[in-house]
Amino acid sequence: MSAGPMWAPSPERVQATRMTAFMRAASARHGLRLDDYAGLYDWSIDRREDFWRFVWDWCGVRGTRGDAVLDDGDRMPGSRWFRGARLNFAENLLRRRDDGDALVFRGEDQVSVRWSHREMYDEVSRVARALRAAGVHSGDRVAAFMPNMPESVIAMLATASIGAIWSSCSPDFGVRGVIDRFGQIAPKVLFAVDGYWYNGNHYDCLDKLRSIMAELPTVERLVMTGYTQPQPSLDGLPRALMWESFAGAHAAGEIEYVRLPFDHPLYIMFSSGTTGVPKCIVHGAGGTLLQHLKEHQLHSDVRPDDRVYYFTTCSWMMWNWLVSALASEATLLLYDGSPFHPGPGVVFEYADAERMTLFGTSAKYIESVAKSGLVPRERYSLASVRTMLSTGSPLAPESFDFVYQQIKADLCLSSISGGTDIISCFALGSPILPVWRGELQCRGLGMAVEIWDEESRVICGERGELVCVHSFPSMPLGFWNDPGGAKYRAAYFERYPGVWCHGDYAQLTEHGGLIIYGRSDAVLNPGGVRIGTAEIYRQVEQIDEVLESLVVAQEWENDVRIVLFVRLRDGLTLDNVLATRIRIRIRENTTPRHVPAKILQVSEIPRTKSGKIVELAVREIVHGRPVKNVEALANPQALADFRDRIELKS
Repeated sequence: MSAGPMWAPSPERVQATRMTAFMRAASARHGLRLDDYAGLYDWSIDRREDFWRFVWDWCGVRGTRGDAVLDDGDRMPGSRWFRGARLNFAENLLRRRDDGDALVFRGEDQVSVRWSHREMYDEVSRVARALRAAGVHSGDRVAAFMPNMPESVIAMLATASIGAIWSSCSPDFGVRGVIDRFGQIAPKVLFAVDGYWYNGNHYDCLDKLRSIMAELPTVERLVMTGYTQPQPSLDGLPRALMWESFAGAHAAGEIEYVRLPFDHPLYIMFSSGTTGVPKCIVHGAGGTLLQHLKEHQLHSDVRPDDRVYYFTTCSWMMWNWLVSALASEATLLLYDGSPFHPGPGVVFEYADAERMTLFGTSAKYIESVAKSGLVPRERYSLASVRTMLSTGSPLAPESFDFVYQQIKADLCLSSISGGTDIISCFALGSPILPVWRGELQCRGLGMAVEIWDEESRVICGERGELVCVHSFPSMPLGFWNDPGGAKYRAAYFERYPGVWCHGDYAQLTEHGGLIIYGRSDAVLNPGGVRIGTAEIYRQVEQIDEVLESLVVAQEWENDVRIVLFVRLRDGLTLDNVLATRIRIRIRENTTPRHVPAKILQVSEIPRTKSGKIVELAVREIVHGRPVKNVEALANPQALADFRDRIELKS
């Protein structure tokens, strides 16, 4: 444990935060004395109806709130939030119509455009009118096979404005991956792109689209965006027309927002696992909006005219999270492509050029920048960046060191954790709290997060299951095509009835923060000792020769043994000397039980489309079992390196 925090906000900075302003206003309304995060958190849990009502009011949600905040609050699932409320999600994101930047976009070094709030509003109005003319009504599904670009944001807002349901995935998906998702939800309109760039290479999507359209008979209109070529050929694409023809047939004007109930479906998201066909997770407009307003304005200190960046694709919930920053009157800095093309400094250059205030990325990106040898503080100012967020996997303590030593010293570095399941976070940052090495700063306001041991007892300072014991507004409405809710209940409430079990192996710290050790279902258990995979990754990836790694438990002699796979720098081969160094590093910094029985070299580590390593898929391969959903992987060919390894036979 560190002797002290790595960073702490100055008193002046604390006083200037949105969270401090929120505490003052809540104290005044409710006759309280909220003067620190612990007190605010306790109030948000103990008086959750008061808290969420005040979030609505203080954040200025556009709509009618009604009097009822929470019905059946003791039921989970089954609670109902803001029963009498009416709102429209898009109306809350399209607050501005001025000439300030709304969307700034870079597609690697190929495309650079910007849209003002006025231009974005006008284009949303055109697309909304075009959707209505195409017969899209409230509750219909609109899907997108698109990169993280302005047209994706505009199409989503137009969809939400009329009460239709949005779902998206990125164009790097294969045909089966798209059909496995969109085939379940029967979209009426599909927005798509002709191709995309990644790492300087052009990838054409037109052949894939022809196959996709052949298997999506419900699509009545295919709306094409010319991204890599202005006028792509539409040959073989039925019911297709270009974006300009679709939207351009309608004049810009006032948007006719449809105000709908708080729990009206907004998004259908998809699980990214490899254990079967993706689950279709339905999220409501009100819960998504309220939760994102809270996370942006309070936890991330987003203010009007801030410039918010998150590296994401349209397949990951962080895209939905990013877009919601428009509700806080911020500018979105969009990026599509490789964050290392043409070099490792491309995003830092973007940050300086566009005065980025929030730099959102992944733990893997930070680790990769460190491995690249780039020292950002020597080449980039980053004067505008106040906050850096990291998610996707646990941020190693050494990555905290790298950020503060080599990127920027005066920065609120917040590792955050949640998921597609809740379209938000259970643990995140706070601009009024210090940053402790290796820790997520705090549990989210209004999120009754606890760590339980195997006897369902609350523990602190020990490792256990991350659970949430009270309902919250951004819980899923359910799963698509799950009328009785059996699949939904089985996914989160089967282990602890009435309690959300998130599947993370974690620890609550003495500072009120959390440490995430990995997924519970990937925890290693040799000799009955539970070991989080992140503990091993942290040690292995400090070795310079190792670029990344993956660890699983192999069933062996009525127990399990730890098997570590490593990807090395180009041109290197794993030998006994390096394997011994890896084992010594793990033994000296963890315990003898963490030391792998086998260390094997692979050329690639398999990952999902959102960049998460897939321990469960590799575990299945190692045991000769099939992986059910390889389309969830960004690089399914990587699995071949793990199959039938002779080294694992003895």
